Order: sequence, then C-alpha cells, then structure tokens
Amino acid sequence: MNLLSMLTNDPVVMFSFGGIAIMLGICAFYVYYFIKHIQDDSKKN
Repeated sequence: MNLLSMLTNDPVVMFSFGGIAIMLGICAFYVYYFIKHIQDDSKKN
C-alpha cells in the first residue's frame, strides 16, 4: 500500500501520467485525422 499511496501523492508521477495522457491524446487525434483524410481522398478518385 505504501507504493500505491506514494504513486498517487507524488507530483512527479502525476505530471508524468498527465504528459503521457496528453501525448496519447495527440497521437489518437492524428491517427483519426490521417485515416479520415485517406478515406476522403480515396472517395474522390
């Protein structure tokens, strides 16, 4: 339990999880963006 409470109270861990969440959100947006535009381009041809 000490490890779990340390992870939930340590600001460095919180910033790391926040940074990873932002990075994964940006990656998910770009995957959606490129797939959408690839599908739009294939419909035009």
